[in-house]
Amino acid sequence: MRKPIVAVVGRPNVGKSTFVNRIIGARKAIVDDMPGVTRDRSYYDAEWQGREFILVDTGGIMLDAELSEHPFADLINLQVDVAVEEADLVIFLVDGLAGITPMDQEVAEQLRRSGKPVLLTVNKIDRHDQKALAAEFYELSLGEPYSLSALHGNLGVGDLLDEITKRMPPPPEAEETEPRIRIALVGRPNVGKSSILNGLLGEERSIVSDISGTTRDSVNVPMTHEGREYLLVDTAGIRKKGKVDYGIEMFSVDRSIRALRDADVTVVVLDATENKSSQVAGMVTDQDKKIIEMSNEAGKGLILVINKWDLIPNKTPKLTEEFKRKLYQELPHGTFAPVLFTSAPKGQRLHNIFELAAKVYENANRRIKTSLVNEVMAEAFTLSPPPPIKNNRLKLLYATQVSVGPPTFILFVNNAKLMKDSYRRYIEKKLRENFEFEGTPLVVVPRSREEKQGGRAPRVKADKPGQAPKSRPNKGTAKTAATATDSGKKPARKPAGKPAKKTR
Repeated sequence: MRKPIVAVVGRPNVGKSTFVNRIIGARKAIVDDMPGVTRDRSYYDAEWQGREFILVDTGGIMLDAELSEHPFADLINLQVDVAVEEADLVIFLVDGLAGITPMDQEVAEQLRRSGKPVLLTVNKIDRHDQKALAAEFYELSLGEPYSLSALHGNLGVGDLLDEITKRMPPPPEAEETEPRIRIALVGRPNVGKSSILNGLLGEERSIVSDISGTTRDSVNVPMTHEGREYLLVDTAGIRKKGKVDYGIEMFSVDRSIRALRDADVTVVVLDATENKSSQVAGMVTDQDKKIIEMSNEAGKGLILVINKWDLIPNKTPKLTEEFKRKLYQELPHGTFAPVLFTSAPKGQRLHNIFELAAKVYENANRRIKTSLVNEVMAEAFTLSPPPPIKNNRLKLLYATQVSVGPPTFILFVNNAKLMKDSYRRYIEKKLRENFEFEGTPLVVVPRSREEKQGGRAPRVKADKPGQAPKSRPNKGTAKTAATATDSGKKPARKPAGKPAKKTR
């Protein structure tokens, strides 16, 4: 069931990303006063009055005279052309305070030639007395202009959304489909994430350059592969925190980390040519390890992609296995992830990413019967009993799986403090040996016997049926009596009956 596509276009700094954030109700697109922040076209799910559609944020269109001033201007214009071509409806956003500019007139002419339905939208109309400014834009001959304030969300945003849904085709009947798998391509700058995205789509979807930091915002691309729906997310390169400057780069890294946490499967891209002196797993850095740790902590499925494999000279049939073995040695917390060797420019093994992502997603949502879990856990405790700690030994009472994504298992034991990290890893290993959990982290949580009973204290038995248990003196009373006895004095007793009168 295809959702209608609405593209937002205009010259730089008219508020396109602010408008997109307002419509989707989240700050996902990077907003900055500097022109040219948005470069690729990004897709976002939007909804109004029960109607769903896809909103496309694009970079600012530039005149031919400005192309030499911006290194990616011609590529940005190409991205806008593609967005308009695939859109069902175009939002042409202009700046109401700046008035009509030559660039606005040129964009209006291009949109008229495209034949696409266009909604002329005048932004930055923040007050009622500014509405008259929108009348100037009738000159563009694109119909009645809609005025609004994307920054404040008032004065016409709802009216524009009503008009957008009115122009959409009627919604088709809903069909039962498999859930869409969200795949995030993450890694350090210049490892080839955008090239992989373009290779998967078969088009120049993301701008590719040798300049570090070319991709700034997370680029969302929905697509279908062999009948299964996916959402590919190309992210900006994640550098070390100390090397990230405040501003656009910081926001880019923040969006990348957010995309990782929102994904179902994380594809960590590594550069096979990073360390040319050592051609065996020399591409792994401390930052790569931190990215994988973030993915594991978020409970996401994991795939390791070794890109630029075609640039490794003198490859032998055993080299891939040697690479994989060394890679797992450097990434002990990523040994459960499948490894794929790719070449983005040549398209080698790129589409295997879809197959692996579907498999990892299925494993992350796999449920195991409680009886099988207990059988495997009992065998694990029998084959390798936990070592005693201060004459106490960990004992298994009951085990069960409580959730998926990632698969989470609770082990009820006599004392949870007796389970050490080494034995927890042993339990995880046994689960992986008996069940298909490739590509997904596992969570093993020990709980003490008292936690299983809901934290209730044990009952105290009464001396006789129907009678309350005898009360015991508190510690203070017992201590006072003992002190009096040791000193040879009898404990003082309270006089019975009325208290004695005080004597003068």
